[in-house]
Amino acid sequence: MSGVKRPTDKHLMLFTGRANPKLGEEVGELMGVEMTPSRLVTYANSEIYVRFEESVRGSDAFVIQSHPSPVNEWLMEQLIMVDALKRASARHITVVAPFYPYARQDKKHLGREPISARLIADLYRTAGADRIMSVDLHTAQIQGFFDGPLDHLTALPVLADYVAAKYDVTKMTIVSPDAGRVRLADQWCDRLHAPLAIIHKRHDPTVANQVAVHEVVGDVRGRTCLLVDDMVDTAGTICQAANALLAHGAEKVLCAATHAVLSDPAAERLNETPFEEVIFTNTLPIREGVDVPKMTVLSIAPLLAQAIHEIFEDGSVTSLFNGTPPA
Repeated sequence: MSGVKRPTDKHLMLFTGRANPKLGEEVGELMGVEMTPSRLVTYANSEIYVRFEESVRGSDAFVIQSHPSPVNEWLMEQLIMVDALKRASARHITVVAPFYPYARQDKKHLGREPISARLIADLYRTAGADRIMSVDLHTAQIQGFFDGPLDHLTALPVLADYVAAKYDVTKMTIVSPDAGRVRLADQWCDRLHAPLAIIHKRHDPTVANQVAVHEVVGDVRGRTCLLVDDMVDTAGTICQAANALLAHGAEKVLCAATHAVLSDPAAERLNETPFEEVIFTNTLPIREGVDVPKMTVLSIAPLLAQAIHEIFEDGSVTSLFNGTPPA
């Protein structure tokens, strides 16, 4: 009948890049949705080629990609995947970037510096993304860099529930490794009903770029201390903080962080530091050759699967926070 629009059935399709395909496949299994067959090739000169082997026309497409090292390669692959979907007439494209690339370059510290986290948002938009989903952004202001919805998920419930099930939280103190993570630590305190301590780093004015003293603000003596952060990269800060806590009488020290970046020499430092356990999620794959026996990796796939479901069904992503918004 002319002039009458027929309703169109929504059609969800999942896509995964090559950086962390296990995570994408786990999300698909939880949702009962198979990954769309794709041809992803890196040519001899390092250029990337993408082709989807099924029609994506009219679909709600979710492109899952982690961003471990080399970050630029996996970022470019995801951008090309988004561009291919846009040109193939996908109806709606959501970028799923559990670890947002360049998140630490979110503001200018000095003149003539870029704001690379904003550039990444612009690149996603230009490629054709309608929406971004990420987990525990380094700073919340990145949400405002994208001209469209950005769903900021938090892994805190996943990590905190694991800690609460395994350790006696009545004897636990939550510790921020520096002043910048106090708000995150405060949310952990609310979740586990535990007191807060802060590591205050004081610099020797006679020595450039060197921390002279780690002061512990709060009672940690005889306590199980849980250091919390959004990511662990080279592990220098977190390991220095752990040693400072032990020197101030902590009974044992744990670490929990969402993103296991683990650049060298992180594994060596974590193994040398007497942690009881270091706990991460699989927003990033653990690099081959990184061997940390006291490391536990929890899956973020259930959280991503629930969020994708809520977006596809026009539901509430906020309902997944369980009262704990991202820091």
